Amino acid sequence: MYLLSDILYFIAYYLVGYRRKVVRRNLAAAFPEKDEKERLKTERRYYRHLCDLLIEGLYNLFASPRSIMKRYHVVNRDLVNRYYEQGRSVILMSAHYNNWEYMVTSLNMQLFHHGIGVGKPLSNKVLEPWVFRRRTRFGTEVVYPDTVRQVVDFYDKHHVPCALMMLSDQSPAHPDRSYWTTFFHQETAFLYGAENFARRYNYPVLYYRVDKPRRGRYTITFSLLCEDPQAVPQYTIEERYIRTLEADIATRPEFWLWSHRRWKLTRPQQSPLHPVKSLNIA
Repeated sequence: MYLLSDILYFIAYYLVGYRRKVVRRNLAAAFPEKDEKERLKTERRYYRHLCDLLIEGLYNLFASPRSIMKRYHVVNRDLVNRYYEQGRSVILMSAHYNNWEYMVTSLNMQLFHHGIGVGKPLSNKVLEPWVFRRRTRFGTEVVYPDTVRQVVDFYDKHHVPCALMMLSDQSPAHPDRSYWTTFFHQETAFLYGAENFARRYNYPVLYYRVDKPRRGRYTITFSLLCEDPQAVPQYTIEERYIRTLEADIATRPEFWLWSHRRWKLTRPQQSPLHPVKSLNIA
């Protein structure tokens, strides 16, 4: 499988130069303290990882439960399962960092909770139904932004403990309704949906970090961002998430999606720039 990834890396990086200008611009802006040699090293590592992700994404659509669970291992699932025992749903916040497709497919197998992944449909209307069936074949429910509130309302009303997986680092569709803060030295818009749901239902919020100890193997570690969202000031959860993510990316930057135009949005004049707050988990 990874021989194909190595071939793809050579083509994408050396022959095609897939979005290389975007990657270099993003890395230069995010890490001005690093010299060009360091950033080029990160760049090459990123493209190798990106090609691994593409191959793993295809593999994920056909893999058996045993195979996925072997490659995607949760270190401390008890931290989440204890809320199931209390009859409480949880929100799991993470990002497009390392492999997230394995988590979508295996979420319902990883935890006691009913797994719900919040995402966006593919733009290809022919492939979308087939990919949707493959991603949900092991019980994880995938919902889209236009129906997520109805789905959560239903399970909350019927007291079904759910784990709502939300990748909150993609560029928002509505900059004027986003949370704006400084992220890697740049004004950045973040989706506010996770904290909004947390405060509405008072669900505990956990962050999960995905590590890659070796090629093709990932470990997931949960940490608590907030147990009682209605008891903390607004934007507390959002800021804790952002600073935790920023620290993880700074440690191993090659695992984040640098080929996306993450800083393409301009902050509207009426949208405040929220100050960076210290990471204080409680």
